[in-house]
Amino acid sequence: MSSWRLACWAHVGFVILKEPPFRRVVKLILRALPVTTPLKALWDAAPRPHYLFGVLYAAEQAKREGWSAVSVIEFGVAEGDGLLTLQKHAAAVEHDTGIEIHVYGFDLGKGLPQGTGDYRDHPDFWTSGDYPMDEPALRRQLAARTTLVIGDVSATAATQPLAAPIGFVAVDLDLYSSTADALRILLRSDVQLLHRVALYFDDVDTVYNHRFAGELLAIDEFNVNSKNVKIDQWRGLQSGRPFHDADWLQRMYLAHNLPAISQVRLTRGPARMR
Repeated sequence: MSSWRLACWAHVGFVILKEPPFRRVVKLILRALPVTTPLKALWDAAPRPHYLFGVLYAAEQAKREGWSAVSVIEFGVAEGDGLLTLQKHAAAVEHDTGIEIHVYGFDLGKGLPQGTGDYRDHPDFWTSGDYPMDEPALRRQLAARTTLVIGDVSATAATQPLAAPIGFVAVDLDLYSSTADALRILLRSDVQLLHRVALYFDDVDTVYNHRFAGELLAIDEFNVNSKNVKIDQWRGLQSGRPFHDADWLQRMYLAHNLPAISQVRLTRGPARMR
C-alpha cells in the first residue's frame, strides 16, 4: 500500500476515534499506557489535563525561545492535590522534552484570607479559612525542584526568586483580591517571562462569575494597569482536539509579553510559533 493511502487511512482512523463513544475508550487506554506526554495532552489522558497541557506548552515554548529551563506555578495549593499533580506532570514533560522544569506552589497555608470583605471576593461562596493545608504532610511529598511558598501572596508573589522564566501559571485562589496580587508576578522586573505564558483560571465560567468580581475583575484590572503584558483568552484551542468540548479549554488564557514579541519580529521577522 502506498504511503499516500496509508496516510489517508490513518486520517480516517483518527477521525473515527475522535467520535463518541470511541474517544472515551481511547482516552482510557492512553491514560493507562506509557505513551508520550504530547499524546496524553492531546487526548486529555491525564489527571488535571489542563495542568499537563500548560506544562507541555511551557516546555515547548521555552525550547523554541532557546531556554533550557522553565518555571511553572500553582497559586492556591490548599490540600496539595494540584501541586502534586503539577509536579508529576513536570517530571514527565521534562523527561520527554529535555527542558528542566521548576515547580512553585503559593499558598497562605491556613485557608482563604479575609479578602476585601465585599462582593468582589464573592462572600456568597467563599469564607475565610476555607481549604486549609497540612503543610508538614505536603512537604514530605515534594520533589527536589518543587518549592512550596507559604505566606500572603501579596508579599510572596512580589519577592519569591524563580529559577527560570515563567511559562505556565494555574490560578486557584478563588478571591479577586488574592488573584490580583498573584498576577503582579507577571510584572516583576526581576522575573523573566516567555513570550506567551499559559494561564489557567478555575473560576471564570461558573454561573456566579461576572466581570465585576473574582478572577475576571482581576484580569480586567491587570490589563488596564499593565502596559507591557496583556492577558487574553486563549483562542483556537478546541480545533483538532478529540475532546474539543472539555470545560477546561474555556479557562485557558495567555499572558502576552508584548515587548519580547515585538523584539522577535524586529530581529527575526514574523514568528508563527513564538
